[in-house]
Amino acid sequence: MKFTVIAQKGMARAGILELPHGTIETPVFMPVGTLATVKAMLPHEMEELGARIILNNAFHLYLRPGADIVAKAGGVHQFQNWKRPILTDSGGFQVFSLAKLRKVTDEGVNFQSPIDGSKHLFTPESVIALEEKLGPDIAMVLDDVVRNPSTYDEAARAMRRSVAWAGRAAKVRTRDNQAVFGIVQGGLHPDLRRESAQATVDIGFDGYAIGGLSVGESPEEMYPMIEVCTDALPVAQPRYLMGVGTPRDLREGVARGVDMFDCVLPTRLARHGVAITDEGNLNLTNARFKRDFSTPDPTCNCQTCQNFTRGYIHHLCKCGEILAARLLTYHNLYFYQALMRQLRADIIANRTTTVKESQ
Repeated sequence: MKFTVIAQKGMARAGILELPHGTIETPVFMPVGTLATVKAMLPHEMEELGARIILNNAFHLYLRPGADIVAKAGGVHQFQNWKRPILTDSGGFQVFSLAKLRKVTDEGVNFQSPIDGSKHLFTPESVIALEEKLGPDIAMVLDDVVRNPSTYDEAARAMRRSVAWAGRAAKVRTRDNQAVFGIVQGGLHPDLRRESAQATVDIGFDGYAIGGLSVGESPEEMYPMIEVCTDALPVAQPRYLMGVGTPRDLREGVARGVDMFDCVLPTRLARHGVAITDEGNLNLTNARFKRDFSTPDPTCNCQTCQNFTRGYIHHLCKCGEILAARLLTYHNLYFYQALMRQLRADIIANRTTTVKESQ
């Protein structure tokens, strides 16, 4: 992996991220394809709307269909016929969400499968082995996530456990063609965030993620924590804000020096009949759109907005037609990709400094 920052405006940066399966322009939004599919979308449609990297989830692929099946298919790229880069999340957040089905210890996480109740153990070492078998371009280490707000002691305990796990994960890497990112934790406590960032950087990873945000706190609490983390992370390596967020979150994150984002929001809202626009979210299930034959978003050039109306999509939503989810997913993901292209163009057009490329 090679990351080059080509322009900056304040803390915001435009970069180029070179990975085994392709080159990505940053800042970038990664559509979420948890189970080796971005819901409702074909791979060629993802390329068509501008996606250059997607996210799979190692936890879910471990449960179904299993890493051995994916490996036998040739890895995650071959398995889902996606030729461009893939990042796999380790499953720390998914384990966090299984509060009644898991027990976290210093060794790792014991959990019951939400599918069949079977018992499993995730350790930092086993997760790296899992992701090496799956074969993404970027793998995330296992981390310990706590809900916000948490007490100082709770956040400190989870953060220091995450650092210890990151150190264990770094020692067992075997693939030189797969980047591994460390994760900064620390809740809403600036000193814990700085401690986590420094300790994780000292271990040494190819890039760094900001985790444990968008888990109960307000945007006004989240944004300062993002800045604390980016201030403490290396300028020559990519920074990834995990599981965040809204268009506002993306703008605020980019302004604070974040390079990579992912979130289920655009695809999840689409399945509930919502189109995301610069003027706000449009819930096309609402009766007021029944006789509205205007384009869903007059400023958008996507296939949905160029060919279909609000009234037609309202009809599809009310009838439970699969096409509604497909059309709105296409639009929402196109909107996010267009937003990131615009943010990148704005940074480059207002270049204030350049950072030399670094391995």
